[in-house]
Parts: sequence; C-alpha cells; structure tokens
Amino acid sequence: MGWKPVTKAATTSGSAEGTTPLNAFDNALLAAGIGNINLVKVSSILPPEAAIVDLPRLRPGAIVPTAYAAMTSEVPGEVVAAAVGWARPTDPKANGVIMEFHDKATREEAERAVVHMLGVLHGARLDDSRHEGLRRRASRRAHRLRPSGRDAALRRRRRVAGRR
Repeated sequence: MGWKPVTKAATTSGSAEGTTPLNAFDNALLAAGIGNINLVKVSSILPPEAAIVDLPRLRPGAIVPTAYAAMTSEVPGEVVAAAVGWARPTDPKANGVIMEFHDKATREEAERAVVHMLGVLHGARLDDSRHEGLRRRASRRAHRLRPSGRDAALRRRRRVAGRR
C-alpha cells in the first residue's frame, strides 16, 4: 500500500464517557467527528507546505495518518487531560512539529506542557534564521468525571495529520 503525500492538516477534539475505556475512546472519536475512519498513529512531524484546514468530510473507512493524545481514567472525580499542539516556521518549505501530552492534569497544565515542549523542540529542530513568526496552537481539554458510577472517561485530543 502506498501513501500519498500529506497536503492538509486539521484539528478536532472530543471527550466522552463509556462503560469501558475502549467505549469511552470510541465515543470520543464519534464526538470529534472521526469515529468512522481508521487512524494510523504517526510521529510528530507536520509536513512542509501542508495547509491547515477545517476538518474535512472524510469517507467512512478512510485511512488517515494521525498524531493524537488520549487519556482515560476509571476513577470518578479524577481530573485528566490530553493536549496536542503544533508549531511551524514561517518558511513554508520547512517542516513543522506536533507535540502530544496526556496525564492526570488540568487543562491549563496540559496546555502549558504542550507549549513548553513545542518551545524546547523548536529550539532543537529549527535554526534561528527560520523561527521568527513561529505559530503555535495548543488544543487542550480537561474534564472532571462525575461520580455517577460510570467507570471510564476519556479526554481525547488529536491532530489529524493528513487526509487520504
């Protein structure tokens, strides 16, 4: 199977509860509008010249390369968060980077962690001549589970890193 070059990137997010961690994950995918596609996890490189677009309508069963973060908890009341952020230089011929975070954390902590990771990675990967105007976008969410007897919840943030 050959892969087409990634020319578009979009972000989406979803959160959900379920009777199992897998149900919660699937429900979060549905809430994010990507529950009927196949996600193929990729590392954290945003291809050069990839356009950032709104989430397109995807064909059910499509295979989509994806960088994402997910977090589940089976403890009622526990705060968990997952976040994804991206950064890229102003030079459209240079690649960008994607960072993922998930932990027992608040939304604000997850956002700070992703922004920090982007800054560290930015310094390590991009030389000084290309970093002016670096754009960062951190998607984040934290959620407190209701102590309702449900035994799973998911904080899901993902980066759809391309479209087939």
